[in-house]
Amino acid sequence: MPSMSLPVLIISMLLFFVLFFGIGFILNMLLRMTWVMAIVYPVIALLIINTLPLSQYFTNSKTAFSQLGKNLANLAPADITILGAGLVGAILSGLTMRTLRAKGYRMF
Repeated sequence: MPSMSLPVLIISMLLFFVLFFGIGFILNMLLRMTWVMAIVYPVIALLIINTLPLSQYFTNSKTAFSQLGKNLANLAPADITILGAGLVGAILSGLTMRTLRAKGYRMF
């Protein structure tokens, strides 16, 4: 497995952070649920890691979840770091929205 260069890792982390911060911020404004993205993010991360079709989880659950566990265990440190940056972005969007609401800003 080829290793990821440092510039690619940094840019990927920044992109995931900004992407999930932005999506979380917009969802917080529209749905008025502060932590919605932080709760949904693990499901999105599992869908990113997933290699099987979703129907396999209902028709052949044992092997599908076993394969997902293997995929999780075989993640490279760079992949974990990138996905972690996305989680930090999702959590930070909730904290930002909470701070803005505490200071009196009203969104939509």
